[in-house]
Parts: sequence; C-alpha cells; structure tokens
Amino acid sequence: MINVNVFSEEKAWSKRLKNKSLFFKKICKALPKKYQFSNKKVSLSLLLSNNINIKRLNKNFRNKNRSTDILSFPSSKKIRITKNTYLGDIIISYEYLDKPKSQDLKLFKEKVIKLFIHGFLHLLGFDHRKNNDYYKMLREEDILYKRVISKLN
Repeated sequence: MINVNVFSEEKAWSKRLKNKSLFFKKICKALPKKYQFSNKKVSLSLLLSNNINIKRLNKNFRNKNRSTDILSFPSSKKIRITKNTYLGDIIISYEYLDKPKSQDLKLFKEKVIKLFIHGFLHLLGFDHRKNNDYYKMLREEDILYKRVISKLN
C-alpha cells in the first residue's frame, strides 16, 4: 500500500482539488498491482507548490535557476521495496498545470495525474537522461496513466 503525505504551500491548489489527500490516494489505488506494493508500507511526500518555490528548490538542488513543472527527490539511488520503504519527495508547481487558465477541472486533474505518475516513476528509479531510458520511462508512464484514467472515470 502506498501512503502519500500531501502538503500544500500554494492556496490555489485548494480551488482545484478540494480533498487533495483523497485525490492522490485514489490515484495510487488505481495503479497496476505491481505498483501497489501489497503487504508493504510504502510512502512518499508530495508538496503542492508554485513557480517561485520550485525555482528556489531547482536552483538549490539542481543548480538550475528556473522554475519547472515537477521535481522528484528519490530517497536513495537504488530503491529496494522492503516491508517499510520511504520512496522520497515530489514537488509540483501549480502554475505549470493551470495553463491555460480557462481549462476545465477534468483537464487540470488529468494533467496532475500524468505529472504525479512521472514523479512517482522517478522515485522508483526511472530516468530520461538517455534516449533509451526516456522511451522506457515514457512507455511505462503511458501504461500507468491509461490505467489510472480508466479506473477513475
């Protein structure tokens, strides 16, 4: 079972996601069995942030002085899922997802799901630095996204 500890430092998130913890819990329950980690306590932290704070984190930890849509910080280089595993931290910027501002709630949530899955895969060791790794991660991301969307709709 995956436990997502959700924190928010940007008030705008509450306008789009009324019960943030429940929303991400439903995403995790909709993942394929191999990512649900039955009989194990797997957790991660999710910070729902904004461009200003994510830019600061990106500068401090990655030496890139710009905002980005998502940052993932795995707890270790090689993740081994044991009985009690902390995967790491994900930070998502609200402004990146809220474009265009005229988008409906359904599209906004779909973008959040896709980005969360992307960050989740990073915590599990997926990467996209090399072309081969990029395509492998993209395929897995697509599989998970389709599965989650079909279960939530």
